[in-house]
Amino acid sequence: MGEQREASASAAAVAHSSNMQRVKVYRLRDGGKWDDQGTGHVAVDYIEGSKEPGLTVLDEEDNETLLVHNITSEDIYRKQEETIISWRDPEAATELALSFQEAAGCSYIWDNICDIQRNLQFSNLGGLEVGPRPASEHLEASRVLHSHDESFRSVNGELRELPPVDLSNLPLILKTILEGGITDQMRVAELITQDRDFFPKLLDIFRMCEDLENLDDLHMIFKLVRGIILLNSPSIFDKIFSDEFILDIIGALEYDPEVAKVQKHRIFLKDHVVFKEAIPIKNISVVSRIHQTYRIGYLKDVILPRILDDATLASLNTMIHTNNAADDACFIQDLFSRMRSPNISMESKRELVLFLHEFCTLSKSLPLVQQLRLFRDLSGEGVFEIVSDVLQSQDRKIVSAGTDIVILFLNQDPNLLRSYIVQQEGNSLLGLLVKGMVTDFGEQMHCQFLEILRILMDSFTMSGAHRDVIIEIFYERHLDYLVDVIASSCPSRSATRTSPNSALVGGNTEVHRIKPEILLNVCELLCFCVVHHPYRIKCNFLMNNAIEKILTMTRRSEKFLVVAAVRFMRTIISRNDEHLIRHVVKFNLLKPIIDAFVENGDRYNMLQSGVLELLEHIRKENLKPLVIYVTESFSDQLMKFEHFGSIQAFKLKYQQYLESADMKLSASVPDMRKKAEGRGLEKEEEDYFNESDEEDSVRRTKHAHSEHNEESKDDVANGSETGDISSRPKSGGLVDYADDDDEDFNPPPKEPDRPVDDDELLTISTVKRKLVNTGDGKHADGEVRKRQKIETRITCAKISGLTNLASKHKDSLASSSPSCEANGVLGEHATHSDEHQHSTDTAETSRQVGGDCIKAMGSLSSEKAVNTAKINDSEPYLVR
Repeated sequence: MGEQREASASAAAVAHSSNMQRVKVYRLRDGGKWDDQGTGHVAVDYIEGSKEPGLTVLDEEDNETLLVHNITSEDIYRKQEETIISWRDPEAATELALSFQEAAGCSYIWDNICDIQRNLQFSNLGGLEVGPRPASEHLEASRVLHSHDESFRSVNGELRELPPVDLSNLPLILKTILEGGITDQMRVAELITQDRDFFPKLLDIFRMCEDLENLDDLHMIFKLVRGIILLNSPSIFDKIFSDEFILDIIGALEYDPEVAKVQKHRIFLKDHVVFKEAIPIKNISVVSRIHQTYRIGYLKDVILPRILDDATLASLNTMIHTNNAADDACFIQDLFSRMRSPNISMESKRELVLFLHEFCTLSKSLPLVQQLRLFRDLSGEGVFEIVSDVLQSQDRKIVSAGTDIVILFLNQDPNLLRSYIVQQEGNSLLGLLVKGMVTDFGEQMHCQFLEILRILMDSFTMSGAHRDVIIEIFYERHLDYLVDVIASSCPSRSATRTSPNSALVGGNTEVHRIKPEILLNVCELLCFCVVHHPYRIKCNFLMNNAIEKILTMTRRSEKFLVVAAVRFMRTIISRNDEHLIRHVVKFNLLKPIIDAFVENGDRYNMLQSGVLELLEHIRKENLKPLVIYVTESFSDQLMKFEHFGSIQAFKLKYQQYLESADMKLSASVPDMRKKAEGRGLEKEEEDYFNESDEEDSVRRTKHAHSEHNEESKDDVANGSETGDISSRPKSGGLVDYADDDDEDFNPPPKEPDRPVDDDELLTISTVKRKLVNTGDGKHADGEVRKRQKIETRITCAKISGLTNLASKHKDSLASSSPSCEANGVLGEHATHSDEHQHSTDTAETSRQVGGDCIKAMGSLSSEKAVNTAKINDSEPYLVR
């Protein structure tokens, strides 16, 4: 007996020491500093004079009360780090804090506070009675929970087993699930999975509470089921989403304490959700997976969308992916064979199309590799043939489903659809897509067709052999149709330029009823084509006059279509293509844009901004043909918009072009003259030097002979001797010598009054030959020396000939003196004076020529400088 008393006393002492934890009390001042109120021991107990539990801190020295605080259910308590608990006291209107000496003491007091708060919220512990319980029982319940919790744990604190599943233990089970760490949660999930009776017993309690309409316990069961789901255990999910428990689990989740009205999820699943089998599924496991997938998605997206954490959502999505990955090749074959059946009714076909659409949509949840394999299998089974048939239907719903299927395939692998279109003949799927774009299926459908065509002809995603073929098909068969749709939907004008391809446009009254949204989408597609296929669409625009047809949208009353036309022209010009720019200038294609801008006036809208930005782009990109064209063609119309900076800068750029053109013109005139003169001289020199020496000799001989004949005639008319002149040999022999003997050479006679001209003649010939030789380089050095030697001999021979001529003249005068005397004294004197003067001139000329010969032999290069201005027109070697 004594030993038992001692044990009980020691246990009481341990309990007392655990209840009384050593702490420091702090109070926050107005200045933001913490004031130490003292050190003592804290305990959770009933406050004197009240039946409510609270915190009491007694001074460790004199046992005076340092702090008394009533624990409330409000969320005002915070645990900081491991040794501090703080809160804002609503009664004292200040911040309080307890700093514990040991972390274990802090955890113990924190657990007590949480338990009391939970009990205050539940307001009922155990029993089936409805209504709040007295506040004095909360602390006792908290102590009971702690005592029961310790009984289910081992010595090291590990959870050995769960409390029995009954109504009285629900708070303890909830505490175990919510407040445990990661290790405890994993252990709880393991114990729940091992206990086969856990969910049956729990759901029996739920049904009993629901029958009794015990909302407090139903709210607790909701929190308990939510906590079990947040454990994120795949084995628990398998049990929860089974056909046996799923409806009761969803029923328990209908009683959310944060929602005022009870939800009716079970009624919706039972009465409104109908499972339809487009094709009978014989595999029972596949049917079960389909149901489970729907329920998981419903719980994830409808019941608990704001409660589930990321980890739990990932696990649920994994289950959905696993269920969707069920492979049943026979099912897909049966589906397509039934859709191709000619005996199928329209209603059945509609159901199959909608099922195929849902089937393809669910494939997005599959892994990427499985998605690609599935879409390739569907393509091999002929899904595009089904889609082609669907797009020809008048039912907008199934047409929308068909376009959704096409977009899913394009997002996955566009080349699958491109390969199918290339292999088609006749009315292809591409033609149906183009026709659907201009058909009124609704605004959403228009955008779908536009997106399909964009992805289909995106040059950045094209690869393989079909890259150019698909574009060629579109431009040859369908582009003109889209352009004609725009042209025929816009009002005509009296004076317009027509083309042979536009003869069929305008007579279709159906096209005039096309919605403006369709025209806008067509214009957007054309802009896309200009960017992605610049060369191919340029050829089409230049040949078929497509740009002018598209710009007819500027005559529409809808301003957004006019802006679309401006945007189209901006896209054309942004390519900076020389041929397109010339086409715009040649056919005055900016006139509709400027007219729309002028008609808009000073209204500040997208049209005004778009045109100004277009002009600004032309100026900044320095597109000179367009700047000149716009300024010279529309300056009068744009005059009233000169207050815009863009218009002013545009005109300034035009003036700069004019100034630069004038400067270039003025600078190029003298240069052109110099170039012309230089080209003339070069041409004559080239023609001269291209001729052979023999041709030069023959030409000189003929020219000299004719010149001598004319001179002889003049001399005969004037009474001079003709014998000496006629005996003058041809000049062609001057350059043809057989040896180097100067003495055997017989120089030709020379007129005494032309020595200077002949010297200049020979010198010019020397200069010309020097130019040719200097151009030939080393190969012509020997020829230069030979010609220099020949020219020197010519000059010396000339001197000798002039000397002999002078001596002969004297002899003739001496022999003819008697006859002169017979003629009279006057004639004698005149003749004598003339002869004397002529003899004197001849001698002087000989001396000059002799000096020149000596100089030529000493330095031949000095003879090469010739003043061509002194050459007479009658000379045979004139340089013109």
